[in-house]
Amino acid sequence: MNNIAHLVRMANQIGTFFSAMPDREQAVADIANHLQKFWEPRMRRAILSFVEEHPDGRSDEAALDPIVHEAITRYADRLRPAPATHPGSVPLERPGV
Repeated sequence: MNNIAHLVRMANQIGTFFSAMPDREQAVADIANHLQKFWEPRMRRAILSFVEEHPDGRSDEAALDPIVHEAITRYADRLRPAPATHPGSVPLERPGV
């Protein structure tokens, strides 16, 4: 199993857990919250790239469950990690300057 297939499987397992909730909207939000809180930035980047490359959430190797696909697409901005900065680095641009 390749890395993205493993991440999709993990995301679907999270989705299965939260899909048991009676409120679908809350379940979708909770899936996104879980991914944001507990997945490393590189994992979130990978699953977001998968959805960008496969807008329907399906490839030959893996397929996101509909509720997981909805959570990732709806909350993509929140799931996208901030650009990495290094201690002591100087920003190239400063807003308002």
